[in-house]
Parts: sequence; C-alpha cells; structure tokens
Amino acid sequence: MERKPINSVSVVIPVYNEMHSLPQLHEQLHQAMDQYEAEWEVVFVDDGSEDGSAQALEVLATQDPEHTRAVMLRRNFGQTAAISAGIDHAHGNTIVLMDADLQNDPADIPMLLDKINEGYDLVSGWRKARKDNFITRTLPSRIANGMISMITGVRLHDYGCSLKAYRREVLTGFRLYGEMHRFIPAYAGQVGAKITEIVVSHHPRQYGKANYGLERTFKVILDLFTVKFLGSYAQKPIYIFGGTGFGMISLGGLSFLYLAFRKFVQLKGTADSPFLMLGTMFIIMGFQSILMGFIAELMVRTYHESQSKPTYNVRSFIKDGKTQID
Repeated sequence: MERKPINSVSVVIPVYNEMHSLPQLHEQLHQAMDQYEAEWEVVFVDDGSEDGSAQALEVLATQDPEHTRAVMLRRNFGQTAAISAGIDHAHGNTIVLMDADLQNDPADIPMLLDKINEGYDLVSGWRKARKDNFITRTLPSRIANGMISMITGVRLHDYGCSLKAYRREVLTGFRLYGEMHRFIPAYAGQVGAKITEIVVSHHPRQYGKANYGLERTFKVILDLFTVKFLGSYAQKPIYIFGGTGFGMISLGGLSFLYLAFRKFVQLKGTADSPFLMLGTMFIIMGFQSILMGFIAELMVRTYHESQSKPTYNVRSFIKDGKTQID
C-alpha cells in the first residue's frame, strides 16, 4: 500500500552543553539537506544547557531563520522531554531525530528518508562500527538492545542510536517519560508500523564528554518493564493481575494439599509447619491481586470512554474506490 511521499522534514535535535559542536553540526545539516527534494527545518531544543549552547542557538536561529528554529527549556528536563518538545514544535510530516554531539552524521539523513519513501514508517540507524568505550557504553548497550528486542518483539540491533526517521503519524497517540525515547520503535510496532534498520556512520566525540554512563542502563531496564506492561496489558490489565492472582491461589492450594498429605498420610501436625502461613498468605494475596485487576479494568474503561480514546489505530481506509491514508 502506498504511503504519502515526504514533502517536509523536521530534524529534531536535543542539546545539552554542546556549544562547540553546534556551528559545525549546523553546517553539516545544510550540506546534507540543501540538495534534498523536500522542505526542511531543524528544531534545536536546548535542555537547560550551562555552557553557552542557548546563546549559540540564538545566533544560528537568527542567521538562518528559513531553516533553523530553537526551543529553550527553562531547566534541564532530560533528553526524552527535550525530544518531546522538539516533536511538538516541528512542522514536518517526517521527523528525524539525532544527537548534537557530532557522533551522528547528518550525511546519513537522506539515506534514512529514502527508506521512508520506500514505504516504511520508521527507519532506525544502526551504529555497527560504534566509536564509544566498549566497557561503559557499547557492551551495556548491546545487552540492553537484546533485552528490549526479546521483550518487545521489535528486533533492532541498536535501540540507543538517536538517528532515526519517523512518519509523524507513528509518533502520535502516546507521551514519552523517563528514558522512553529509545522505546519509540516498540510503541510504533504496537500500532503496526513498518520498521526497518540501516547501518549509519558513527564518529568519536570531538567536544565535551558523554552525559550518560552505566547508571542509564538500569533506568532503561526499569522503563522496559513499563513499556511491556503498557504494550501488552494497558487495555486488559485483568490478564496480568488476574493471572498473578490465580498463580498465587494455586500456590496456596498446593500448600494446603501438602498440609493435608502431612496430616492424614504422614500423621504429623500442621500447626508448626510454615506451609500453613505461606498457603494462607498466597490465597489472600491472590484474591487481592484479582480485585486489583477489576479496579484497573474500571480505570481503563473510564480513561477510554471519558476521553473518547479509541482502542485501535487506522492506517488507511477505502472510500469511493480510493485508498486514503489516515
């Protein structure tokens, strides 16, 4: 099925303490995009920088008002919030995300856009020859990529690569929190987006230092649990709460069966067995979990019905014999 062709591109770039990289990045963006057959803009989002990045962005936006806009956040809200702000202020029907540290190469953007024009909804960059410290950056990233691919079912080599291109419609319908910008492909996959991955360039950092280390991996793992829950159980929470509840009740039942065997076959007392307390606890917790599932079901229905939220996503529809993209 044909998709709408690209007619406008917004390159969204979150910025935090990257003052020295910005002029060179801006020049490289022009070199990459001026020859591309689509209107384009770059939306820089300063995430509370403390090194003069905001002033550098003001200069760029003033000197190049046709292609450059800047959004200044009041304080440092984090990369995910900065990306959300950039998407909200972008005008293009295709969104490209990338970092401001010159490790992503703007020359790769047309290659991603060409893939979008082939009919994909999301094209993700893969830093196959990554130029980062292996122990603190590359190895944890590979482990996280494997976990995310396995749990979400959207298999990508490099979830952490910021350089990605999206059709705007796959970015609507959800808000990003925490470190969840890296899970956008998983969200897009849940609504049936067509996703692919291509190898992109990756350069050593020229200025400053990386803002993230090993601690970021643990945040990603916690966010992964949230993504899995929202993707699989957001509309039917009774499945996870009820399933957990029945599991606990079953464990409690097995404990009482053992106590019955102990009393009537082995002729031993049950009052001194820890299985009496464990069985009782499992059964009570099981019923509580099922009741929580019912409450969650009521909350989900209230959420959808009070705000007229649909429980489905439409890619296209056929009217008067013509296919129209929604």
